[in-house]
Amino acid sequence: MAEQLRHPQVVPDPSLPDRVTIYEVGPRDGLQNEKAIVPTEVKVGLVERLLDAGLPYVEATSLVHPRWVPQLADAEEVLAALVERIGDHARDLPVLVPNERGLERAFDLGLRHIAVFASATETFARRNLNRSLDEQWSMFEPVMTRARAAGMRVRAYVSMCFGDPWEGDVPLDQVVAAGKRLMDLGAEQLSLGDTIGVGTPGHVVALLDALNDAGLSDDVLALHAHDTYGQALGNVAAALRHGVTTFDTSAGGLGGCPYAESATGNLATEDLLWMLDGLGITTGVSMPSLVETGTWLEGHLGRPAPSRVLQALRP
Repeated sequence: MAEQLRHPQVVPDPSLPDRVTIYEVGPRDGLQNEKAIVPTEVKVGLVERLLDAGLPYVEATSLVHPRWVPQLADAEEVLAALVERIGDHARDLPVLVPNERGLERAFDLGLRHIAVFASATETFARRNLNRSLDEQWSMFEPVMTRARAAGMRVRAYVSMCFGDPWEGDVPLDQVVAAGKRLMDLGAEQLSLGDTIGVGTPGHVVALLDALNDAGLSDDVLALHAHDTYGQALGNVAAALRHGVTTFDTSAGGLGGCPYAESATGNLATEDLLWMLDGLGITTGVSMPSLVETGTWLEGHLGRPAPSRVLQALRP
C-alpha cells in the first residue's frame, strides 16, 4: 500500500478537544471471551506490545474466580511475569477486581490500580454479579473503601447503560443513579458501558447531559463502546464533541461480555486511532506499532481480528 494511504489526511476540528486518552482493555475484555485458552506468554507479550505502542493505560487482566472466567485463570502468573519483564511499573497497570477476595489478591500482588464492574440493570446484576441491583453496592463499598484507604486508584465501570438484552430500554435516571453511587464510593473515573452496542449518538448525548446535571462532569467520564450495530465511532464522536476525552478500546476489536451473548467486539483501538489521527487529536499512540501488534495477535488466535483499520493496513 502506498505510504500516503497508510494514514488519514489530517483535518483538525478546533471545536474538539486537542488530546484524548485511549484506555486499552484488550488483554482483559478483549481476551476474556475467547473460546480457546490463550497462553500466558501471549497475554504478557500483548500487554508489553501495547505499552510499547504508547497506550497510557492497559488493563492487564481480571482477578475473578477462574470458574467464572476461565480464560483469565492465570492472572497471577501474567502479573508476576509483567513485573519481572517491565519492573515495578507493572503494578500500576489497572486490573479488574470483582469483590473483596479479588482485592485481597490485588493487595498480595502489590497492585496500585484497580477497576470494579457494576450494573445499571437488575437482570444483568443478577446474571453477572449474582446480586440484585441494590445488593451490588454492599459488595463494592468495602472493596472501594479499602482500596482507596490503601492509596489505590479506583476506576468504575457501569454496564448496560444504553440497553439491556433482557430488559430492553434502560431509563437514563437508572444509569445516572448507578454512576453517581460509584463515584460517591470513591471512583476517580466512571466508564459508561454500551455492553451490547445498541447506543446511538443522540442517546449518548442525552446520558452525558443527565450525568452532568447530576454533578458528574465530562472529565471524570469515559465511554466504553461496542460495535455490534456499527455505531461505536459515531457514539465516540458524539461524546468527544460533548467534552469526553477518555475512550475504552480493544486491540483488534476483540472481546465481548461472557454474560451477554449479544455483546460482540469492543471498539477497535486501531479504528478509533485512525479517526483521532485524522482529526489531528493527540493520543501518543503509534499506528504502525498497533498494526504490528494486531497482526501478531491474529497469528496467535488463528483468525482475523474485526478491526477494519487493521484489515486495511496489515502487511
